[in-house]
Amino acid sequence: MACKVPFYRHGLNRTYADGVARVLETPFLTTGAVSQEVEDQLREFFDVPYAILVNSWTNGAIATLLALDIGVGSEVIVPAMTFIATANVVEILGGKPVFADVDPDTLMMTAEGVSRALTSRTRAIIPVHLYGQMCDVRALRATIGHRPDIAIIEDCAHSFESSFNGELPGAHSDAAIFSFYATKNVTCGEGGALITRRSDLYDAVLQTRLHGMSAGAIDRFARNRYQHWDMPRLGTKANLPDLLAALLPRQIATVNHRLEQRELRARHYEKAFAGTSLRTAKVVPGAVSARHLFPIHVPPRIRDGALAALNEHGIGTTVNYRSVPMVTYYERKYGYTAEDFPVSYEWGQGTITLPLFPSLTMEEQDHVIATVHDVIIPMI
Repeated sequence: MACKVPFYRHGLNRTYADGVARVLETPFLTTGAVSQEVEDQLREFFDVPYAILVNSWTNGAIATLLALDIGVGSEVIVPAMTFIATANVVEILGGKPVFADVDPDTLMMTAEGVSRALTSRTRAIIPVHLYGQMCDVRALRATIGHRPDIAIIEDCAHSFESSFNGELPGAHSDAAIFSFYATKNVTCGEGGALITRRSDLYDAVLQTRLHGMSAGAIDRFARNRYQHWDMPRLGTKANLPDLLAALLPRQIATVNHRLEQRELRARHYEKAFAGTSLRTAKVVPGAVSARHLFPIHVPPRIRDGALAALNEHGIGTTVNYRSVPMVTYYERKYGYTAEDFPVSYEWGQGTITLPLFPSLTMEEQDHVIATVHDVIIPMI
């Protein structure tokens, strides 16, 4: 009987419970000393002066947009090929996500696409480092150099350990936001982080991630004395509790070791599919990809059949992603058509994501490869 291959298998085990147990021995279950230690670790890892833990990429992005006063009447440029959250955070705050089509090889935002989407109402750009590869943020910054009113917020949900021409996330943006969701390369089930070089933005997000309050719980009860607080601005609830933050330090310290394992498996896929009719996302020279996901592309007419066939052979798969402007909500509200964003639409209609994680065994991966060769490629 052929082996079953899950789409994802996390690497956490019972030894991580020790960190949680230590939190339970302290007075603070919510954001406290452990979170501050992890933030110090993030500052050192990315060589930035400021880092803030949040309870999800989504809420971290909302807190950041609130801190930048981006909302009603604002336009924010986002790629058409991404997860819906990238656009939704803008829509939730009353702004308008302005979609830009992506590069056909990398599936990522380009400086040219941003230039075409710019208007007088543009307040931010959210480039997405898709599948683990970074956009050229330096080029995006140069494109909007004449518009200091436009912020760049990197969507790093896929790219904790990525780099581009030797530079890490946060080098040329106002903020870079990460996800620690269950399937991410660094995970605590739900969570995220924000890094920035701007002291004003850091101070503002400290407030907007906690209802707009001027002091968090650990500050309100510092030195065993209650401290009064105020609400100088509107905020949301986006802080990460120490109970989850305790799962992160060891993963951050070892993430580049796991990247080596991901790279080996990604290259095994690439070698196996080279010269076939399958398309894969290109990793460009100068980029170090986090290899978060490994998508392939088949003709849209066979995609659903290919998904079903992979499932029948015990292989877990998913779709990353459909073109966001063509999901029902955005299509109905803004009247988009497939022709508006042809690259994103065509990729989204035919993409399938294969299993990729550090503990994927050679037997498991070879079963996936054999199934694609023996069952999927003949369907094309």
